[in-house]
Amino acid sequence: MTGRIVENLARVETRICAAAQRAGRNRAEVTLIAVSKTHPAEAIREAYDAGVRHFGENRVQEWEGKRAPLMSLPGVVWHLIGHLQSNKAGRAAKLFHSVDSVDDLHLIEKLQRARNESSSEPKVANAANESIENAKLRVLLEVRVAEEETKSGMQTAELPALAQCVIATENLHFAGLMCIPPFFEDAERARPYFTKLREIRDVLQQQLAQPLPVLSMGMSHDFEVAIAEGATEIRVGTAIFGARESTK
Repeated sequence: MTGRIVENLARVETRICAAAQRAGRNRAEVTLIAVSKTHPAEAIREAYDAGVRHFGENRVQEWEGKRAPLMSLPGVVWHLIGHLQSNKAGRAAKLFHSVDSVDDLHLIEKLQRARNESSSEPKVANAANESIENAKLRVLLEVRVAEEETKSGMQTAELPALAQCVIATENLHFAGLMCIPPFFEDAERARPYFTKLREIRDVLQQQLAQPLPVLSMGMSHDFEVAIAEGATEIRVGTAIFGARESTK
């Protein structure tokens, strides 16, 4: 494994810089989230040593099983990017800095309740834990930009009401939107879905009269197009870590 992740990251960085330049954007406007699901703690550490500071996990239980040797790393932001089951919301709220896949009111309520409980619990003498416990939990609302039954995310019509619910909480911070478009071999075919999310965000900002700076969209195969359409966070796994390892 040694060296491969560093080489992959260099290639990804070249792609990000080129995409930002073509779009007339500053490279610093785009945050790379390394999607480390199914990959071991050693791989995450290698990416960290190469400069990555944002990591995305899909499952609460998997992250609980491999986080221990990583919690001493300073300056890391842990994102939950996968669909969050309601019965795991309480655990997720205490394990991640950001939940990027919120899509219903019940989850919002459970996350808020868990953060309230966490703020009143004795603190663990660990800088990484404290960075989670002492700050608001960042939340992105996941929007279903394609009519695919297999996709999670909320309908656009639900957004304003749920956004207001997040804003009304004490310990959640509503930062923006996330989407997962259909997979296309030709990445250009995903462009209308990225455009749609940006336009939805722009309208929602006006409705709420507050900025929503985050657009999380684009993965290994299509993040250049996402950057062209305004992505501020891209979720890249395979292009960094290689093919997913079996969870069995």
